[in-house]
Amino acid sequence: MSKYVPYQLADPELDLIGPMLNQHDYGWSANFQGLLLRTALQPIFSIAHKRVVGYEALIRAFDTDNASVLPLHLFQLPDSEPENVLLDRLCRYLHVQNYSSFSDQVNWLFLNVSPKVVANGRHSDSFFGRLLERTGMPPHRIVVEIVEQPTDDSQQLRETVAYYRSLGCLTAIDDFGAGHSNFERIWNLSPDIVKLDRTLLTRATDDKKARQILNGITSLLHQSGCLVLLEGVETHDQAMIAFDAGVDFVQGFYFCKPTLDFDGIHREISDLERLLTDYKSRNRVQLDPTRQISDFFSGYFQSAVDRLRLGARLEASCGDLLGHHTVSRCYLIDANGVQIDNTLIAPTTASNLDPRFLPLENTLSADWYRQHYLKRALAQPDRIQVTRPYLSLAGAHMCVTLSLAYCHNGSLKVLCCDILAP
Repeated sequence: MSKYVPYQLADPELDLIGPMLNQHDYGWSANFQGLLLRTALQPIFSIAHKRVVGYEALIRAFDTDNASVLPLHLFQLPDSEPENVLLDRLCRYLHVQNYSSFSDQVNWLFLNVSPKVVANGRHSDSFFGRLLERTGMPPHRIVVEIVEQPTDDSQQLRETVAYYRSLGCLTAIDDFGAGHSNFERIWNLSPDIVKLDRTLLTRATDDKKARQILNGITSLLHQSGCLVLLEGVETHDQAMIAFDAGVDFVQGFYFCKPTLDFDGIHREISDLERLLTDYKSRNRVQLDPTRQISDFFSGYFQSAVDRLRLGARLEASCGDLLGHHTVSRCYLIDANGVQIDNTLIAPTTASNLDPRFLPLENTLSADWYRQHYLKRALAQPDRIQVTRPYLSLAGAHMCVTLSLAYCHNGSLKVLCCDILAP
């Protein structure tokens, strides 16, 4: 074991922390109030690239008997603001020192920044730029994670994020979706990456509505210009949910646990190629029911359209469709998106109408032009279109819509059929 040897260029803050670091065969450690601190790394994977693109650095503490000390207890040790700042800097110094000698010289290092340091702003954390210079770590390989938390000084937070960005680092919002999270923080800070809290995934595991919300949040974040990382993936089913949600990166025990063994970290990595093959197979059969729905109802639907072309009335044309227990309603729309005649409601649906949504039931002359199923049908006449499950405005229930545009008496019309989502 050897003591840290400071560089020739003096820096009071860095030189204060430097002697607290020690070098070993396994890497660097640090001492803080009688505890030994070490760096653990957990890989972060890009689903599309099917490989590791970064590592999150996590602190691990041990007492004099080499017994593990919870990080929560470690961060409760400081009893003053200067000690809080010192511990935060020591951890980051340790992580950067270890990662600068890590065999991976390409991928990102995700570093957590203490909420107190973020609140104090760029001036109290100006040492970080000097730390990167001293260790030779390129700033573009650092992702600074800022934990979602209430703050009364949004301007100070913006300045802090701008400081890390000015260094050349990427920025990430951590634990989004927990507690007070909101999109206003995303719009104000414009982070490069947003890490979704694992509670979103936990809820999505057992709740289909939560799964749809997870997918929607991912889509909104992408539209906001952010890459999305889902953390806390612990099971195969959760990996499938993460893949289906459209997130860019995944992290969690299922792929690889945090480890102190940097040399052996690659031996524990899951096979994303196999997982993606499994996902594609499951998606065709289970996760995306629209193809099965289209195949099952295509004959009924085409027969209804053929009758309408011959001049039959809507009610007579759609009798077979409405007789199926999963079909809720059929309706006809003109080329401008305006509904023709009243909606035909299936008997099973009519007997179970929720009176709370009665104001939404009458859709005569309703304008559906904004709906994707109508636009797709008009763009590809005579081809059945099928949506993913969505919330129907007529009755406020989840459904899948079949639509087909056909020509009758020289004008386009679109037959639509809502099927209760599985």
